[in-house]
Amino acid sequence: MRDETMKRIITPLLLTLSITCAAESLTGREAPAFSLTSPNGGQVNLSQYKGKVVYLDFWASWCGPCRKSFPWMNAIQNKYASQGLQVIGVNLDENNGDAAKFLKEMPAQFAIAFDGKAATPALYGVKGMPSSFLIGRDGKVILEHSGFNDADRAELEKNIRAAVEGAK
Repeated sequence: MRDETMKRIITPLLLTLSITCAAESLTGREAPAFSLTSPNGGQVNLSQYKGKVVYLDFWASWCGPCRKSFPWMNAIQNKYASQGLQVIGVNLDENNGDAAKFLKEMPAQFAIAFDGKAATPALYGVKGMPSSFLIGRDGKVILEHSGFNDADRAELEKNIRAAVEGAK
């Protein structure tokens, strides 16, 4: 029990330290490719969404703001899917069971992928949890965003709308 408690405390701290030392901004640059496992054992590849606008969100079961972002991401996926939006949530828990428990409470209506080794957030220079990246149809990063609260919703949706409508 003590080991599990320490793991729950230390893992997020190590993840935070490793991702805060990451690279410079990706805005305007090609989004790094990835291939990760989905909950059903399949693969989620960024390349499979070529030509779509992608809202890529990094989250973890222990992240409070992530609980607030999931209903919003479900709504955004449903609202803009017909215009070419694909939301992808990349879970960073070491234990997929923690993610499964979270997803049972907060079901996702968008693609989910697992990256318990945190290789993908290192590629993206993730600075905190949750972190999101809006990727245009051309595969380039349009926007990087850390955190999530009610005040973020309107600005994020404005950028998503502009991307799916081709204004960016």
